[in-house]
Amino acid sequence: MRVLGIESSCDETAAAVVSGEQVLASLVATQHDVHERFGGVVPELASRRHMENVVPLVAAALTDAELTLDDIDGVAATYAPGLVGSLLVGLMAAKAIAYTRGIPFIGVNHLDGHLNAASLEFGPIPHPHVGLVVSGGHTSLYAVTGRFDVKLLGATRDDAAGEAFDKVAKLLGLGYPGGPAIDRMAQRGDPKAMRFTRPKFSQEGSLDFSFSGIKTACLLKHREESKNGEVSGGFVADMAASFQEAVASFLVERVVEGARKIGAKGAVLAGGVAANRRLRSLFESRCTEEGLTPYIPPMELCTDNAAMIAHVGRLKLEAGERSPLTLNAVANMEIGI
Repeated sequence: MRVLGIESSCDETAAAVVSGEQVLASLVATQHDVHERFGGVVPELASRRHMENVVPLVAAALTDAELTLDDIDGVAATYAPGLVGSLLVGLMAAKAIAYTRGIPFIGVNHLDGHLNAASLEFGPIPHPHVGLVVSGGHTSLYAVTGRFDVKLLGATRDDAAGEAFDKVAKLLGLGYPGGPAIDRMAQRGDPKAMRFTRPKFSQEGSLDFSFSGIKTACLLKHREESKNGEVSGGFVADMAASFQEAVASFLVERVVEGARKIGAKGAVLAGGVAANRRLRSLFESRCTEEGLTPYIPPMELCTDNAAMIAHVGRLKLEAGERSPLTLNAVANMEIGI
């Protein structure tokens, strides 16, 4: 089954075509140039850029796949969660194509896409396994006992990890997006230069996350350092490395704790922050030590992309699922609860 996928949940417009387990084309148009001067995504501007990008991007993806719309058997699009205006652009485009071509349409939860992205690289992931989705808007740990049988084990109580990366990068003057900027600067710093206390929760055995404390600690250390003038490049590098190490180790230990809790065979890393080099390295080594098989998608399947949406859409369409053309965009929707 050949499925066209469209993803527009935040600030990247993406289109992809899959045939079975094979990705025939996958294109992403970023908006960093639009949002960089604001230090974050401006929803209205994101929606406008999606409107400019979606039609030519779909056409380009079909060209790359050497197909036309006549060859497409179904259309999938992200409908939740995300920025409503952004979601609507991709969702309406997908529904219009499905309606005019008389082919089935399916809405896909963005989080389901991330959790299943690794299977595009590794094939079906053995169950049970844990899946960590970590991005600018989400930090959630799941127990996955079937293809779409998912239970939420823990989630962030404040900032998502990617949001914390953005805020610390802004504090350090490293620009936007913060994740890649911190990753680059951390290569020059000492990850042991600063110690950050891991958050504690009153509920015993909680697998939740919190990043507000480490973000505040960075602010206070930076404020103390800058009392006598501009902070040094060495301080910036050390804070970037230490912050990155603290966040990565916290995330990975939660994965290990969750895997022990459900008797998992493996662990999947997903989401935009999964592109962080230190997190990828630590995830692989720690999972291996624990006897878990680590499944880490290539970089292009970690960040927002339409291949994962088309992939999940194909699985659902082949299982007989369909979405009505009245399906609306939903800003906030967790899975597995």
